[in-house]
Amino acid sequence: MKTWIKIINQEEIPIMGSRVLEYKNQEIAIFKNRENKIFAINNICPHKSGKLSEGLVHENFITCPLHSWDINLSTGQVLNEDVTCSNIYEIKLENNIIYIKL
Repeated sequence: MKTWIKIINQEEIPIMGSRVLEYKNQEIAIFKNRENKIFAINNICPHKSGKLSEGLVHENFITCPLHSWDINLSTGQVLNEDVTCSNIYEIKLENNIIYIKL
């Protein structure tokens, strides 16, 4: 059964930056874009296992640092490539605290 887990204050994530959550053998990257929108996605790129948290945030996308693949942070879908997508996670914001459903 999935439950909401308190993870971080949204102000601790820099604009256009990320933080990594490690949870039960998973790495989840939490991103904030220029509009202060928060996203949660598997930290491992489906292409060559690059750490997405080390990539560049732009609009609602992250660019993998290894091979410049763009991944939609809302859907997990890789743009312009015929590959599987990355897992995304449901998040909510309450009193500036980010919660993730795991």
